[in-house]
Amino acid sequence: MSQKQIKLYYKNVLAEVIGDEHGITNQQWDDLAAKVKPLIPAITKELRGHIRHPKITKTVYGSLPADTDTAARVMKLVGEMKGRCENLVVLGIGGSALGNIALQTSLNPYMYNIDAKQRSGPRLFVFDNVDPAQLSSFLNWLGDGLDRMVFNVISKGGQAAETAAQFLIIYKMLVNKYGQESLAEHIVVTTGFDTYEKGLFKSSLYRIAKGARPELPLLEVPRDVGGRFSVLSAVGLFSAAMCGIDIDSLLAGARDMDERVSCEDFYKNPAAIIAAVNYHFYNRGKRISVMMPYSYALKDWADWYRQLWAESLGKSVDLQGKKVNIGPTPIKALGTTDQHSQVQLYREGPNDKLFTFLQVENFDDDLVMGSPPECASDLNYLAGKKMSTLLNSEKRATEYALLESQRPCLTVLFDRVTPYTVGQFIHLFEATTSFMGALFNIDTYNQQAVELGKEATFALMGKPGRCKPDLTYDQFAQVIRSRTDIDPDFLV
Repeated sequence: MSQKQIKLYYKNVLAEVIGDEHGITNQQWDDLAAKVKPLIPAITKELRGHIRHPKITKTVYGSLPADTDTAARVMKLVGEMKGRCENLVVLGIGGSALGNIALQTSLNPYMYNIDAKQRSGPRLFVFDNVDPAQLSSFLNWLGDGLDRMVFNVISKGGQAAETAAQFLIIYKMLVNKYGQESLAEHIVVTTGFDTYEKGLFKSSLYRIAKGARPELPLLEVPRDVGGRFSVLSAVGLFSAAMCGIDIDSLLAGARDMDERVSCEDFYKNPAAIIAAVNYHFYNRGKRISVMMPYSYALKDWADWYRQLWAESLGKSVDLQGKKVNIGPTPIKALGTTDQHSQVQLYREGPNDKLFTFLQVENFDDDLVMGSPPECASDLNYLAGKKMSTLLNSEKRATEYALLESQRPCLTVLFDRVTPYTVGQFIHLFEATTSFMGALFNIDTYNQQAVELGKEATFALMGKPGRCKPDLTYDQFAQVIRSRTDIDPDFLV
């Protein structure tokens, strides 16, 4: 049976809808097609690891949808762990957490963690911060219930201070209660396998997993896939499968989209079109990209998109080393909630935004509104209508209002939110990001600006050794404190 496709609707960015000043004219559209079309075959080969640009960090996330071996390893481990797990906890940050959260929100019921009848696996908790009050509250709730817990700690290099901190707290608790020999029943490590440096595997998590007796279960973060592109690897698949999500269908949807975003006909390639539209408006002063799902299930994909877009496209130099300080600013909104908090700005504020709506045409669960009492007959227009009808009417109303103010809008249409359509969505926006990077002439896959903050954290936390040729971590910490210590003369 053929699966439903997600669709891209792009008419409402065109000049015929919002005028020549703020829309794309026919000539501009033809020029965009001519600019993007030659990029399609090169990007397709690059993402599958067939070619490599000499100045671009290697990534092969395009091979993940076809990696059925990883899916099989994940399902084997799920078969071993699921029966003894009531609560699954993911410890990770950024790309090691956002996709896990979004998969759960989109593909399991809202009350999944609370109502056992709606649950097809363990409860899921994802900790993507180092807020002590948050983790303490969870551990206090947990009490003595460690015996049916599984912790999935995720870090590609094993060096992220946030994830390491979470893990060391949990590791101590487990060792104190059960001893070293029971760790393998409670911990699954997802990390890089083959980064070897100075006689040791670079990932501290890998060393911990292999050094335990018995060894801890291990899943691999692919060497050539960045964290923000890793949701379709073991990083996202394990927690999804543990919680009853059909990962085979998820990957099948991504494979389907891979064919579509590889199509060399620009006018049939949704990733090429989305990138072209964003590139056009970026160069005409619309440098804020708003993603607005009209579906609670899809709301956390806007968070995932923010990291994907910001970390991939915010770059100071291009591939020739020229200073460009380029990158659109991704913003999340949720319909209908943010109609009442942001649309005033979106319509009457600066016309500097491109809007991408996510719309669901059919909801598996829907509600019909009842009739109002006689004293509120003015509400009769709602009686007998579905809540989904109201939600999608609100989306169309918001879109109309934005178009009246000459604000360009794209829509990604889901027939239903299923593992298959979510897999399509993931791969669509990953590929779109690659097209955008190529249009901007930047390295889409590095994130050097993030590394300085990581090094500064290591220094402030007392990590030994050198961070720069001319500075030890201790010396670097002194430099940081000199710039960031609070000066009481400026406290009011």
